[in-house]
Amino acid sequence: MDSDCDAPFGYDAFRRTCPSHTVLEMLASKWVYLTVCALRRGRMRNGELARKLEGITPKMLTQTLRVLERDGLVRREIFPVIPPRVEYELTDLGRNLAGLLNQIRSWSE
Repeated sequence: MDSDCDAPFGYDAFRRTCPSHTVLEMLASKWVYLTVCALRRGRMRNGELARKLEGITPKMLTQTLRVLERDGLVRREIFPVIPPRVEYELTDLGRNLAGLLNQIRSWSE
């Protein structure tokens, strides 16, 4: 292994194919970080998230939620009512990540 941050499993975060590299790339987005932290308090609707995440555009919020859902960090539930109601919540994996992100937030303060 040729990196300064070698992991015991033989992964190398400096290589593009490393799972760690992919995770770090995703976490580089401030909106991913803030969205996960916002959802830590519980289920939220799109409008609630938009109000909580000051400055996020509707397009960026949608993209961020799709990435988090794709990666198994957020669960989206659609309720069969009119008008449609959609709520987002963290999965177990997302809650694990939220705990780590909270430590980073505490460290930064």
